Amino acid sequence: MKKPVKSWLIASTVAALLAGPAIANANSEVEKLTKNPANWATWGGNYQGTRYSELKEINTSNVKTLQPAWTFSTGVLRGHEGGPLVVNDTLYIHTPFPNTVYAIDQKTQSVIWEYTPQQDADVTIPVMCCDTVNRGLAYGGGKIFLQQSDTVLTALDAKTGKRIWSVQNGDPKLGMTNTQAPIVVKDKVITGISGGEFGVRGFLAAYNVNTGELEWKGYSMGPDSDTLINPTKTTTWKDGKVEAVGKDSSTSTWEGDQWKIGGGTTWGWYSYDPDLNLVFYGSGNPSTWNPVQRPGDNKWSMSLWARDADTGEVKWVYQMTPHDEWDFDGINEVPLVDQEIGGKLRKTLVHFDRNGFGYTLDRVTGELLVAEKFDKAVNWASHVDMKSGRPQVVSKYSTEQNGEDTNTQGVCPAALGSKNQQPVSYSPQTGYFYISGNHVCMDYEPFEVEYTAGQPYVGATLSMFPAGVDAITGKADKSTNLGQFTAWDATTGKIAWSNKEQFSVWSGSVATAGGVVFYGTLEGYLKAVDAKTGKELYKFKTPSGIIGNVNTWEYNGKQYVGVLSGVGGWAGIGIAAGLDSGEESSNSEGLGAVGAYRSLSSFTKLGGTLTVFALPN
Repeated sequence: MKKPVKSWLIASTVAALLAGPAIANANSEVEKLTKNPANWATWGGNYQGTRYSELKEINTSNVKTLQPAWTFSTGVLRGHEGGPLVVNDTLYIHTPFPNTVYAIDQKTQSVIWEYTPQQDADVTIPVMCCDTVNRGLAYGGGKIFLQQSDTVLTALDAKTGKRIWSVQNGDPKLGMTNTQAPIVVKDKVITGISGGEFGVRGFLAAYNVNTGELEWKGYSMGPDSDTLINPTKTTTWKDGKVEAVGKDSSTSTWEGDQWKIGGGTTWGWYSYDPDLNLVFYGSGNPSTWNPVQRPGDNKWSMSLWARDADTGEVKWVYQMTPHDEWDFDGINEVPLVDQEIGGKLRKTLVHFDRNGFGYTLDRVTGELLVAEKFDKAVNWASHVDMKSGRPQVVSKYSTEQNGEDTNTQGVCPAALGSKNQQPVSYSPQTGYFYISGNHVCMDYEPFEVEYTAGQPYVGATLSMFPAGVDAITGKADKSTNLGQFTAWDATTGKIAWSNKEQFSVWSGSVATAGGVVFYGTLEGYLKAVDAKTGKELYKFKTPSGIIGNVNTWEYNGKQYVGVLSGVGGWAGIGIAAGLDSGEESSNSEGLGAVGAYRSLSSFTKLGGTLTVFALPN
């Protein structure tokens, strides 16, 4: 059924009239909220995106007694990514398309308000790549910010749910959508764009929290004026040192005008360092997936970025996978921690890329410090050269063989990566990062594709299967696990421990001061493990597969753990979109995921539910 389309001609002047009281620095409020572990006021728990909680009522000794406290059905049957926000006495949750937002009173578990935006399903859903997911809300300045699937960014009054302003961030008719959680920084709400599989050119945009007026926009590729790169001041890692990128650092790496439809979308997660006033994030794969059609390094797709929060100007940028041949989308989160490396305390940024390498960079300068495989099954590259920063591609696994389209077999990881968008957590108690991962390989066959605005611009056929190699040793392994949960030391690039999971772990984790790490599984289990050893301490089967992020908070002196279940996302697209026909010919459907995850339907079914856990009274 076609839903009516709102008139989006509410320009900044009208929005300003509707806006609430001006907040000079909305993020000071968010910083205050996040310092109180009773709240969970931003997607990562704090601006650094570490997903760590100081709460410790639930600990390694008593977590075995955890039990459901209450549940809430969202009424939507597609994949539920992201997680609940908790601001003082109110809990805010979201759904996939149609992006309903619920404000729930923690005392009574009743709905205070709900908001469902009007969107044109016939236009929007067909251009959503890998399920109709939404990764969460943002809070700041007394407002809840919803990034709708149809690219409209909406500000809602946090107390009443009344729409304050809306602004169009893109055009679905050109293949643009939005799936990511925004972040509020100072007086701006920062968001990105999805649609790399439709030839969309990625960007990061900042809008005024009070009016919705565009403050700045920086593209992933194009002329320096578009990317907001200063050729003499913006730096990158090259030849073993930090150097200025130079003029036309992006356009010089593309053939002709291919950069205009070059991908590099920004649908992941954003972190912020208030002291440096820098926003950090990753950009995605270049378009098309057929590498023959876009010779060159294709900068600045597949890159980590540091942008000035006030102006959007790029301080530094580092490309992880030049001329990406495998859809190793670089949008994964970038937690910020201070760590001692080589006897020196560093302000670092850590990133676990789809390409299977875990990176540690100095977040002040962009200097490359560590780059190692966090899954030893990874074979497309032997290692990352630390002087050039470039991965050393193994020719056998290149998908561009002699300038021709060939079916390259046994590439590890698969396009969905050794880790997809599901965010890691970090514990300062152990010094480990906790990675929700995939253990999947693929056959990859590119084909020529022509660009048509609003139509798929993929250009490759994929099939996926278990790695068949042990994640820690790299030796042949007869097990058929598609996932794992791994503890990682980002100062050394070493795996501390890793637990095998039958299916990919598509849920973001949370680490706590109680020594416990929580995550969810595709079959629907909420699991708790010992942060030091990985020993499983608790599990509970929720109503549907979990691809949401586990969050924790406190209310009336009691610690709660909450997660959205509702199977879907790329790994669960066969169930979510009804593609799981059981026919051999459907193995490559869902961009290659259906065949690998066919048996998942025997373990879980569709259904969106928030489940909240607590210790017994």
